[in-house]
Amino acid sequence: MRSTLSALLALAAAAPLSARTVTLDPIAVTASRAPQPAQNVPFALVTLPGDALRAAPTLTLDQALRSVPGFSLFRRSDSFTANPTAQGVSLRGLGPSGASRSLVLLDGIPLTDPFGGWVSWSQVPRESLASAELVRGGGATAWGNAALGGVVQLLTESTGAPAGRFAAALGDFSTRSAELAVNQPVGSGTLQLSGRTFATDGFSLVAPEDRGSIDIPASSEHNWLSLRWRQPVGEDTELIVAARTFEEHRNNGTPYTRNATEIHALSAELRHRQSAVFQWTALAYGQDQSFSSTFSSVTAARDAETPASNQYDVPATAAGLAWTGIWQTDTNTRTNAGVDLRQVRGETREHFFYSAGDFTRERRAGGRQQFAGLFVLHERAVASDLHANIGARVDFWRDDDGRRREFERATGATLRDDRYSARDDIEFSPSAGLVWQAAPAWRLRAAGQYAFRRPTLNELYRPFRVGNTTTESNPALATEHALNLELGADYTTGNFTWSATAFRSELRDAVANVTIARGPVTHPVFGFLADGVTGRQKLNLDRALVQGLELAGTWTPLETLSLRASYLFDDTEVRRATVAPQLVGLQLAQVPRHSASLEATWRPLERLALTSRLRWLGRQFEDDENRLVLAAAAVVDLSIQFSVTSNVTLFATAENVGNERIETGRNALGIINTGTPRLVVAGLRATW
Repeated sequence: MRSTLSALLALAAAAPLSARTVTLDPIAVTASRAPQPAQNVPFALVTLPGDALRAAPTLTLDQALRSVPGFSLFRRSDSFTANPTAQGVSLRGLGPSGASRSLVLLDGIPLTDPFGGWVSWSQVPRESLASAELVRGGGATAWGNAALGGVVQLLTESTGAPAGRFAAALGDFSTRSAELAVNQPVGSGTLQLSGRTFATDGFSLVAPEDRGSIDIPASSEHNWLSLRWRQPVGEDTELIVAARTFEEHRNNGTPYTRNATEIHALSAELRHRQSAVFQWTALAYGQDQSFSSTFSSVTAARDAETPASNQYDVPATAAGLAWTGIWQTDTNTRTNAGVDLRQVRGETREHFFYSAGDFTRERRAGGRQQFAGLFVLHERAVASDLHANIGARVDFWRDDDGRRREFERATGATLRDDRYSARDDIEFSPSAGLVWQAAPAWRLRAAGQYAFRRPTLNELYRPFRVGNTTTESNPALATEHALNLELGADYTTGNFTWSATAFRSELRDAVANVTIARGPVTHPVFGFLADGVTGRQKLNLDRALVQGLELAGTWTPLETLSLRASYLFDDTEVRRATVAPQLVGLQLAQVPRHSASLEATWRPLERLALTSRLRWLGRQFEDDENRLVLAAAAVVDLSIQFSVTSNVTLFATAENVGNERIETGRNALGIINTGTPRLVVAGLRATW
């Protein structure tokens, strides 16, 4: 992989490329799966330009996206150190878990892991991004399964002009990275190449007062390469073929615990514009993936660990087809409709039950999921100042080939051989919205959607153990549903913008890790649990309520100074839980009630830009029973950029300048995990 990146660098240096500027139109594509004026989107929408994402005072892209109210990963840690299984996306705290309840896309293709539903953020480009669109609370009618909380779509640049970007950085913890993106016309087509190499020695994830001799820095490294070919096919059609490969290796903080991911993806897309009245796109994609991870049990003194399981291989595949047509009757009336198909298959293969220096048992568990959806969305101006959106979607899903087999490694004797009956159902996902331009400066919005999410193969079939907590899977999990409603107001005048959105989401049958036993005890689900071991199972909570208020504003008092502020009040509560009545009235785990950010960018000189960001992370709970508290934290990030020439920029970022303690996890023994300490990185960025 690294030799390939070196070849790309040589190609970039030799290619006769000219400078270019990307201009972004106020068009959004994510909410309705088709180009749409952003001012007509009734749901809360934020579009972040690629230049803003690159200039953010953060090392990782997911951390840059946290400037949007309500965006977070499952835990407070970001992809710099977080295990991939904890990188599921949560929007507005809608029942966060390792499996994303919000859909993440890269150019219209799901990035979520086929087996577990999390997102490997390390595979996402940063230099070649044109923009990121975040639709909170909407998008399910267009996209179907997993868009309960909304949709996050990352869009890469599509220019056909010769161009290139290169960035390299060095920093604390021996962190080093390089990323390249090149567009090169070849004949009538355009070749787009991009790639990255990254490595860090990392830091210990355990708080200093709890740290023992077994705790080591959580190092990681990853490499990826992406190729895209854009080719006109006739006068009205364009073909885009893309291939992507990614590999990552992480140490998870002790000598034994580690994980690795390898992904290969291929896609082909046809875009046809027959006339100003009608256009369509057709997409086919496939993904092949392998994941492995090891887990251990650590002594109370944290001076030794015992292997708990070796998930040595998790092969998974995903394949999909989609077609979308757009009919534009006039400038104020449009209908788009389409159909999509997706199939995922995966299986965990792991060794467990460690005894006498080796694992004595093996488990294989997994299955297949299939989805087929049909949708239609219509929007029109019902008055000169009133725009309406309405849509409906029907999905058929089927889970089959579910199985869980456990056997003795030495003899092959079967200990458990479960085969689960196929399940299927039909889901209806409607949505509606109104946008009223009440005055030149005021835009008022009202929107709602009903959405669903099938539990992932990981949730259905794979039990796991992390530290002293063991979690059992549940093949009988019901489908999650959410009814999202929101009212919003946007105010724009001169150098000031302001928005407020009140939202309410009712989540039915939310999948949660529910505590049902504590050792020492013999339990029918887990067998014997030793002293200090907690037993949890994935169960459906009948009803949870997520409601709150988002506030965001920008102000540019001077040409050289811009200020941005955001605040999220997020009130979550379990309203009914037949399987665990003790949880009623408690908050959902991993959701702070209050969070906010304040960011300022100052350009004292034409070539110099300074950015500072203060993030407030309110207190939250680690567990379902609200016993384990994660303290609030105030984090300051800084960045500086200096343009040496019009094409070369030097930059430096300092995350967590004050070295604030960010509690990211706490177990029943009181051991605390912490997030990124002060991290300083410097480098250069070049464009041509």
